[in-house]
Amino acid sequence: MIDSCISSKKTFFIIIFTSWFIFGNQPETTAQICNEGIPLFGAQVFIEPGQTQEEIDAWFRILRENNMSVCRIRMFESYMKKNDDSWDFTLFDNAFEAADKYGVKVFATIFPYTEKTDIGGFKFPRSEEHLNSISEFIRHLVTHYKQFDSLSGWVLINEPGSGSVSNNQFADKKFKEWLIKNPQKENTDKGYPVLMDLTNQRFLMDFNTWYLYWLANEIRKYDQVNHLHVNTHAIFDLVAEYDFPSWRKFLNSLGGSAHPSWHYGYFDRSQYALAMAANSEIIRSGAGNIPWMMTEIQGGNNTYSGMLPFCPTSEEITQWLWTTIGSESKGNIFWSLNPRASGIEAGEWALLTFQDKPSDRLIAVKDVANTIHKNEELFRKAKVVDSGINLLYIHESMWAENLMATPSKQNYEGREKGAVMKSVLGYFEALSEMGINCNIKEFNEFDFDKENYSGQVIILANQLSVPTYYLSELEGFVNRGGKLIVEGMTAFFDENLHNTMQTGFPFQKLFGGNISEFKLVENISYFSLNSQKIPAHLWRGLVENKTGKVISGQDNEIFAIRNTIGEGEVIWMPSLLGLGSRIEKDYNALSLWLSEEILRVIKSPFQFESPVPGTFMKTMHSGENYITIIINKSGIEKPVSVIAEDKSLKADLIFSNYRNQIPDSSRFLLKNDETLVIKWN
Repeated sequence: MIDSCISSKKTFFIIIFTSWFIFGNQPETTAQICNEGIPLFGAQVFIEPGQTQEEIDAWFRILRENNMSVCRIRMFESYMKKNDDSWDFTLFDNAFEAADKYGVKVFATIFPYTEKTDIGGFKFPRSEEHLNSISEFIRHLVTHYKQFDSLSGWVLINEPGSGSVSNNQFADKKFKEWLIKNPQKENTDKGYPVLMDLTNQRFLMDFNTWYLYWLANEIRKYDQVNHLHVNTHAIFDLVAEYDFPSWRKFLNSLGGSAHPSWHYGYFDRSQYALAMAANSEIIRSGAGNIPWMMTEIQGGNNTYSGMLPFCPTSEEITQWLWTTIGSESKGNIFWSLNPRASGIEAGEWALLTFQDKPSDRLIAVKDVANTIHKNEELFRKAKVVDSGINLLYIHESMWAENLMATPSKQNYEGREKGAVMKSVLGYFEALSEMGINCNIKEFNEFDFDKENYSGQVIILANQLSVPTYYLSELEGFVNRGGKLIVEGMTAFFDENLHNTMQTGFPFQKLFGGNISEFKLVENISYFSLNSQKIPAHLWRGLVENKTGKVISGQDNEIFAIRNTIGEGEVIWMPSLLGLGSRIEKDYNALSLWLSEEILRVIKSPFQFESPVPGTFMKTMHSGENYITIIINKSGIEKPVSVIAEDKSLKADLIFSNYRNQIPDSSRFLLKNDETLVIKWN
């Protein structure tokens, strides 16, 4: 059954979000994926010349037979527009007619003409003429396909985000327009020269937003009903290009691509489910009040494409699906159902065999989909339990790293691009092994307007650049009862890439001190906090204490302090503990210290009795019920003890790929690669 949200109406109003984007109002739209819907399942049906109508029909029948109610189709202009400028939609009409026939909803991806070797599509127009040709393609495409009942929504562009601004006249023109409203500074207000700045990175983020909104506006000229969506990609590298709060003003849902072969280079294979969890949390936070789904998940083998040859197992497919569902995803679409016949991805990525038979991976998708449909009401309203723990990353920190970080001969990870995000991931992984949910948010996605932050924790892990204008928000958070944990090189730079210790450290009152200097110690040293010795990477900051209480130090050197401000407190430890634990692949000491510092502050209805390496848990609530999803990626059988805050709760098994019942309601012996889903009544 197609989710009832497919036809529900929702009105969005456009707010002009920067002074150089002026497009007018957005009309009434249809929310096709919604927050009160059950998670949907589907796959990309890859359409290309040479396919027969019978083949296409069979693929949509297979979707329906496997409880997959949505699909994605890449709408190639090059396969529609003829040399004489006429249009032939027959090939794609066959797909939409089959979708109508089998009750499959289609997310159609705008894919204007590009080079044959361009498998992902261009990210920005090259010229005014190119922009006009894209506009003309959208006019023909949208007016033709909005007539089909199966059309559910439009994907504005495949995987926005490029790493750099295009080098062409169009981008140059837009940059000059942008500079009028965002002029570069020659000197700071204190007179320091601005020798390096983040102008190009800021423009790239705004340029991405401008183009996405332009595409949305073009579609809305002809289709005021169907859903608008976009899928992010390479999230751990490119998230600093994404201004999610601005995107919410013209999108109906947010999505992402999650291909380990392309996107999870910071992780080894045993961590791919955890990478999916972190990826999901970033998108969930970015989506805010609109729903989100994972628009692309790797469905099959990649032989010659991608960064890493890899074929998911059925167990991994199961883990990824339950991980996204545990992060409130309202849809999962695999790339792809059928393999393409030509190009660099020929014969790759598919859920089907070459004989169009279901692979073990497709059977795994069907099993999860069947479980969701058997428990529709439970999952329709399931929401992530917010533990109050917030890992904040800062756009400016990633921009600063892109400019400043250079590899070292010793391969020190702290010197290389990625150290900012890897530090955040270190804490995410440590908390996950404790069985505790935690949010990953960009600084501007956090709500700093509440009256009380008791029970809330913010962790700033190695956030190199913290704009000085963020000080008031952090002070307000702590003054009103919040707990702030600051580590690594956080606030080493301001928003102009000046060293803050040289220009008047703005965070001295909040943190409780200043830095006397940073010293390179060694790749891994050990940092004593309470009774724990935690691995630390590369640099150690020496604190010049002003108002804090010393909690770590040696030989008259201070390594960490605790500072009380208002109703809250700040722990400042300017050493790379998250990254150090991640490099050592040992979170035990960091997890135990976090337990001591955080568990007395937050409330979590479920957690592990003690950290379980290689295992994590996601917790949701639905009405009076809870749902826990436990995944074992340790490589061995693992005993797991779950502590429930409410001792009266009883466990019912919803899903396992290895068992039919739960022998004990709080202690489980999980097989390697087991996914266990429990409803607590």
